[in-house]
Amino acid sequence: MKLLKWQVLFALLAFGTFNANAQEITESKFGKGLVNVVAKDSSFSLKFATRFQSLFTSNWDFPGNENLQNGESNFLIRRARLKFEGFAYSPKLRYKMELGLSNRDISGASYYTHNAPRYILDAVIKWNFYENFDLWVGQTKLPGNRERIVSSGNMQTVDRSLVNSVFNVDREMGIQLHHGFDMGNNFLVKESVAFTQGEGRNVTRGNIGGYHFTGRAEIYPFGDFKAYSGADLDREQTPKLAIGAAYSHNGDAVKTESVSGSYMENDNGFYETDITTFFVDAMFKYRGLNILAEYADRNADAPIAVNTDGTLTGDVVEVGNGFNFQAGYLFKNNFEVVGRYTTIDLDENITGEGVHNQYTLGLSKYIVGHKLKVQTDVSLNDFSDNMDNGLMYRLQVDIHF
Repeated sequence: MKLLKWQVLFALLAFGTFNANAQEITESKFGKGLVNVVAKDSSFSLKFATRFQSLFTSNWDFPGNENLQNGESNFLIRRARLKFEGFAYSPKLRYKMELGLSNRDISGASYYTHNAPRYILDAVIKWNFYENFDLWVGQTKLPGNRERIVSSGNMQTVDRSLVNSVFNVDREMGIQLHHGFDMGNNFLVKESVAFTQGEGRNVTRGNIGGYHFTGRAEIYPFGDFKAYSGADLDREQTPKLAIGAAYSHNGDAVKTESVSGSYMENDNGFYETDITTFFVDAMFKYRGLNILAEYADRNADAPIAVNTDGTLTGDVVEVGNGFNFQAGYLFKNNFEVVGRYTTIDLDENITGEGVHNQYTLGLSKYIVGHKLKVQTDVSLNDFSDNMDNGLMYRLQVDIHF
């Protein structure tokens, strides 16, 4: 019996050593996914990919600002993702699943997520049921502002702007309808609408308020971009322009930022109010030049949360507007210089917050496009309430397999 145990152990060690030294040659290329398979009978396909971002941040405060410590810095795995996509049964029935593994990806566990980490970012089926009509079912990004729709792995800067962080409508569970058509002379129109839960992603119980309606329309007067991304890595040989607008109505919303932020609690459970958000944006690309402009505006029927007797709870909806403008130029050596100006103007009488201005200068080196890149930037925060005023420096390495 003892001899048998040693024989089994030796076999396992030999098998492990063999696998460790064996290498399988694949025809797949870096950045095209770790696994790309199609069933022999073409009944399904699977592409599996992974990516992560390693971020270093350092902050320096201005004299008189005690909120920051000079030289305060940290290292962070900003994002770490597993992605699965392909088709099932027919190429007209596609799917996508994306899981987040970093602390920032999975934060937000609460009673409403069954106290579980929010691993699931996307889990959606996309059915091309008729001509240019696609029906999406599941959890994924809503058709909101362009900066949000662009993947976090395809950004022109280290991260998205303050406008996106304050006003975006992010991901939710529900259904979406997408459509697009060519009006002739390469003039494209794309529209999408969504009907979703209203409380954000991974909420599994307690759909407290009403429902969320989102719609977006885009026009491409000179044809579509080669890629829905930041930076003109394709060096468009003819001018390309996209102009879009989106509208969000969240009925009986219970969070301070519509689908995100904190819950607004009162003595009756939760405070509810209708919240609307409007976006307009434009992107231009031509021979390495990329320009993006976005405007966002949020309003609420009754933005100040109260108890049943009219006393204040201390919670308010983050109503106000924001504007972001950024432009970059990609040189032939795949270095890109980008500048960004962002301003947030929340209603000070309601939120108690003043105007937030941020000025950013960035530099990127695209080694293998967006699949392997190094990005760095420095930002000047000039906030009227003197909160977090100072300089912020960031350096990030982004890799996609």
